[in-house]
Amino acid sequence: MLDPALFRAEAIDPETAAFNAQLEELLAKVPPTHTQTPQAVRRAREEGRGWRGPIVRSEAAVERKIPGPSGEIGLRCFFPERVDGVYLHFHGGGWVLGAADQQDPRLESIANGCNVAVVSVEYRLAPEHPYPAGPNDCEAAALWLAKNAAAEFGTDRLVVAGESAGAHLAVVSLLRLRDRHGLRAFAAANLGYGVFDLRATPSLRNWGERNLILNTPVMAWFFDHFVPPEKRDDPDVSPLCADLSGMPQALFTVGTMDPLLDDSLFMHARWVAAGNEAELAVYPGGVHGFTGFPTEMARRAQAKEDAFIKQAVSAAQGVRA
Repeated sequence: MLDPALFRAEAIDPETAAFNAQLEELLAKVPPTHTQTPQAVRRAREEGRGWRGPIVRSEAAVERKIPGPSGEIGLRCFFPERVDGVYLHFHGGGWVLGAADQQDPRLESIANGCNVAVVSVEYRLAPEHPYPAGPNDCEAAALWLAKNAAAEFGTDRLVVAGESAGAHLAVVSLLRLRDRHGLRAFAAANLGYGVFDLRATPSLRNWGERNLILNTPVMAWFFDHFVPPEKRDDPDVSPLCADLSGMPQALFTVGTMDPLLDDSLFMHARWVAAGNEAELAVYPGGVHGFTGFPTEMARRAQAKEDAFIKQAVSAAQGVRA
């Protein structure tokens, strides 16, 4: 049962409150995402001119290609000394921004700390490739891994994961594997501050223009680039509406200062109501993407995710058809 105290202002620790104030001040000085073109935002990030600064890329990453529905799909992989499982990762960015090589430090840490081969997917982005292009690529990558993990990595113990739009793509991929291919190949899902209802949940609709990475107009910009309004009731677009039976155990991570808070609250409830195992980890004051920042709360959240991954891999018994 959720503790109401988690959602009260006094639950936010001083470090988190100070960080949020500095973040809001920083973001007030840069052009809002929704006032720019996707191409301009991507270019600024690649050139290190985004508010996050230069992208840190690891020399340990290994690039490879697999067949996809419309050409090859790129995979960015990390290999620990011992491989106990495989961690399939879909990056965030509202289906419009981001890339497989933009979270190397965290993915490399997961690989080495959890003894999993990490496979991050370079799926196609909107608006150049709107729905269903990105989900199609993610489905293809998940299906490829379900069929080839044992031969490629020496294990069929699989975890799927993603942050923000990546969490959405992870759930959509699980549903497609179940419904289109008769596969329940993944032992667990690590779902960070996901967006699961593209019609917009109350927390998003009511957030307004306050900018703590995301706000209502920014998410509308992402939604409009990705999929038209008339398709957003489809469970393949808004998986909160789907039949969620037969899903793997899941960890939902979200902060209370995230416009997408309700997405995780509601999806966790529906996940459990469908008879699945799930844990909801709520962090007071956490903004969207908070696990990627150098705070004590982020370190605690990452440690919880790592423990979940290691437990899932150690408990997995292989592919379940």
